Amino acid sequence: MKPIVAITAGDTNGVGYEVIIKSLLAGYMFEIMRPVIYGNAAVAKKHIATLAEEYHNVTWNLIDTPEQAKDGRLNLITCYTDNLPVQLGTPTPEAGKAALASLERACRDLKAGKVQALVTAPLNKETVAQAVPGFTGHTEYLERQFEGEELMMLCSGGLRVALVCNHVALSEIPAQITEERILQKLTILNQSLKRDFGMEKPRIAVLALNPHAGDQGLLGKEEQQIIVPALEKAKEQGIWAFGPYAADGFFGSGHFSHFDAVLAMYHDQGLIPFKTLDMSGVNFTAGLNIVRTSPDHGTGYDIAGKDQADPSSMRNAVFMAIDVLRQRAEYDELTANPLPFIERNDGEGKPRREFIDFKTTRYNENQ
Repeated sequence: MKPIVAITAGDTNGVGYEVIIKSLLAGYMFEIMRPVIYGNAAVAKKHIATLAEEYHNVTWNLIDTPEQAKDGRLNLITCYTDNLPVQLGTPTPEAGKAALASLERACRDLKAGKVQALVTAPLNKETVAQAVPGFTGHTEYLERQFEGEELMMLCSGGLRVALVCNHVALSEIPAQITEERILQKLTILNQSLKRDFGMEKPRIAVLALNPHAGDQGLLGKEEQQIIVPALEKAKEQGIWAFGPYAADGFFGSGHFSHFDAVLAMYHDQGLIPFKTLDMSGVNFTAGLNIVRTSPDHGTGYDIAGKDQADPSSMRNAVFMAIDVLRQRAEYDELTANPLPFIERNDGEGKPRREFIDFKTTRYNENQ
């Protein structure tokens, strides 16, 4: 059965509705999932009026619960009132409350198992924080709502960049770069690469905190005292982690292409080179017991209502959510009941594993 994907509309004054509509109306999208948009049809209509004529005949299947979603339709659950003021390109408290209402309803349905994945359109952290003090973004909010420990990861093709620190002021970053935290993020990243991306033995590059990787302590001691010890402990646990690498040369030389993922110390260190290389990537929240993706751009106030928003990042976010769902299910099935085995000696002093075959109740010998 096709998975039901919850898609939040995000900030009602940004490009959320535009990229959702443009991405979903590519015919093949309905062949791989049933979308449920969390927003409001009347508000969406105001956005549609600013788009090319080909989008003007969009119709909605208004539903009360995801179980009512139909194949081949733009299913929509109403999360706020029709008379919500829309001021395209302008951050407003009303838009922040609407974005929050959409997110809260989608999370409730995700917890209840009514939808299988979550894709979030961009919101404005400042306007949402007016309703929820301390709100710093989707990633941190979702960690509080679901099981697991979050890891923000930006993905595009073979490039995956994860962060030790997400939405943290630069002045606070050194205090958060600890051996324990780096090891924790490496562990989550390694497991996600295996479970969510199907990699047997992923290679992870770890960036330094200071310029030139600290120049042997001349420009900072975090590399020697914190990052290197964390890498050593990670290797003891079987994680293939390498570094620390100076961020400028690492990306400038294309060295990142030799690794399956990169762990950056802080937000801009990882995301500036990532978005320079590709602005159609996907933000994936690893480490949680749910699948959540989003486009890697913001609300786009400067182009809201101008029919200029590129839907490719939103489209890629939907594709990735479905890919991760399938890969995670396959991994969980394969690792749920591993075959028991015994160790035997082959007569030459070498151990040999013999896996129990329950169909024949005999042993299958596998070197």
